Amino acid sequence: MQLIFSLFPFLFLFNTQLNNADPVAVDKQGIKEDLPYLIPFYKKLHQMPEVSLQEKETSALLASELRKIGVTVTENVGNSYGIVGIFKNGEGPTILYRTDMDALPMAEKTGLPYASTKTYTTNGTTSGVMHSCGHDMHMTTWLGTARALVKMKDKWKGTLMLIGQPAEEIGAGAKALLEGGIYETFGVPNYAVGLHCSPTIPAGKVGYGKGYTMAASESVTITVYGIGAHGASPHMSVDPIVLSSMLIMELQTITSRSLKPIESAVVTVGSIHAGTASNIIPDEVKLGLTLRTFKEEVRTMIHKRITEICHGTAMAAGLPPEKYPKIEFSPVYIAANYNNELLVDKLSGSAKKSIGENMVVNAEVQMVAEDFSAYGRTSHKVPSVLFWLGTAPEERIKKNDLPGLHSPFYYPDPEKSLETGILVTSQSLLDLFTGK
Repeated sequence: MQLIFSLFPFLFLFNTQLNNADPVAVDKQGIKEDLPYLIPFYKKLHQMPEVSLQEKETSALLASELRKIGVTVTENVGNSYGIVGIFKNGEGPTILYRTDMDALPMAEKTGLPYASTKTYTTNGTTSGVMHSCGHDMHMTTWLGTARALVKMKDKWKGTLMLIGQPAEEIGAGAKALLEGGIYETFGVPNYAVGLHCSPTIPAGKVGYGKGYTMAASESVTITVYGIGAHGASPHMSVDPIVLSSMLIMELQTITSRSLKPIESAVVTVGSIHAGTASNIIPDEVKLGLTLRTFKEEVRTMIHKRITEICHGTAMAAGLPPEKYPKIEFSPVYIAANYNNELLVDKLSGSAKKSIGENMVVNAEVQMVAEDFSAYGRTSHKVPSVLFWLGTAPEERIKKNDLPGLHSPFYYPDPEKSLETGILVTSQSLLDLFTGK
């Protein structure tokens, strides 16, 4: 009897701890036990990549997996292979969670036993196809999170809106879904959340940035005109190759001399197409540019300076106005991604709760672009956050062998990346649903 009374304080403490267990903590063991299902699914996706606007099999597979767990799915949204999955779980907030689905037209060189061997042919040219931007990891984390939340539906109330988005790589997918009326049809979410693989953050960690985290992106084509001639008679020409060389150098002064030093922008000439033979001076050259900006006033200034530099260079060469360079700004424009600062605080707190404070890092601003930004830029002003999922395998970090995204050598650590991504995203959504 004395022993029982002496143990009573410890029994009371144990019982109190059980009763005070966090009611909105994710089921970590359940997520871990789901990995044997998800890892083969990830490898299957990796072996069946589809390029932008051709995600037919990928979207059908994701739709099938969602239906298995009781999610209502609408396919072919926005005149594309976009899918919207809705899981209604009582009265509460609506949270949009997006994954992208498309791959890139490039051959894989990872040497993985599950490497992609698919090919893609367009305009008579055949290339490989590869998930070299991690969209296969995005999709599997998305599915794993959906599976986890459905299993934990007694812990939260609200509507989970699962977006499977096509054509992220060409900046057309989010626009297609929004113009297709996803907010009008399925409801305006209270929050929008997404993640993107990081090739440099170690697997097991996640990264968050506040405010602008990714740049706006657009393409520009400049056709430089001249007067062609024999290569041995350059005095009879106005050489568009020389003019293009001058233009390329002058364009670099936009960021170094026209832009305030505290602002950020990139003006890159990524392609030059000219000429047919070494002894012919052609009469035109085509330049392909990418522009990266954050602020609209900076973008407007860069457009103005490109036009001024092109016209000024042609005028200095003695060309008439009708032979000034033709400047074409692409209609495809990806806006800069802006992470809502209050929502970042909320989600990073959830991440620290699920994987530990030392596993959550501050992420640097990137000049890459992501059309996830569109979900928060409608008139509804939905607070949105796109965070980084660390995927760098430990052995590659030790070897200092960290290829970037869009590299034929890029691959994540599947198990550690998936477990981390599902834990963090599930806890984040759970906390948003419950207001914790």
